Amino acid sequence: MNHRVIARLDIKGPNLVKGIHLEGLRVMGKPEEFASYYNEAGADELLYMDVVASLYDRNSLKDIITRTAKEIFIPLTVGGGLRSIEDITEVLRYGADKVSLNTAAIKNPEIIRQASEAFGSSTIVIAIEAIKQNDGKYLCYTDNGREYTGIDAFEWAEKAQDLGAGELIVTSVDKEGTGEGFDIELTRKISDAVRIPVIAHGGPGKLEHFEEIIREGNADAVTVASMIHYDYVSKNKSQGEFKGEGNVTFINSGKEFGKINKAEIMDIKKYLSEKGIDCRYINE
Repeated sequence: MNHRVIARLDIKGPNLVKGIHLEGLRVMGKPEEFASYYNEAGADELLYMDVVASLYDRNSLKDIITRTAKEIFIPLTVGGGLRSIEDITEVLRYGADKVSLNTAAIKNPEIIRQASEAFGSSTIVIAIEAIKQNDGKYLCYTDNGREYTGIDAFEWAEKAQDLGAGELIVTSVDKEGTGEGFDIELTRKISDAVRIPVIAHGGPGKLEHFEEIIREGNADAVTVASMIHYDYVSKNKSQGEFKGEGNVTFINSGKEFGKINKAEIMDIKKYLSEKGIDCRYINE
């Protein structure tokens, strides 16, 4: 089995943003430019996530999806603010290949069954945003890690699978954006509990972290954001003027986040391949 390397692009308004623990969102640039670059640079898939969609009861990705879908030739998953079968239909019509659900699925689990029956289970991805509690339990959160649900993450993973989900994106809110590495315990326990693919998200800061989460966490795929975003920004300083939402201080300062090592997608794949982990990598 080839382990996928998925480029994650968090969107706020018209901008690509990146935060820590899903908060403190810094503007990184124009999402379409990053998406086009990652498509050419070897990403297996792209994940667009409207990170404030549920908070503002909206999904504002129509134009971005439409422009991106014309330029890329790899699967595109879109999430954030999808609340109904009609919303899913619309996003797929714009050009998405798969959709990611979190808040809507937590509030109405039957939407997973309805969507998988309507579009096929391979189209429906359930996002699990988990925070480790003081007692060691992992509980699900919604609205980009803001809203407490009290739902056990492992029980929810099994339920989502049984309702028809085709994949799970497992986010450690505690680790997200820190560069400290993925949450191996969280990912492994969910991977061991389900039969469907598990995509690990949140925390990588160096190449070794990807090997760890695949070998020790049993992840089927990984998402990466900070490492590749910082690499892209360092090579493309002139991004133009940014309008709309997000903190532009970081992008204008030229500073870098010290705990995270920059890398291209092919750097990650080459490292995994050299470690004996199957992935779509051609040694040129």
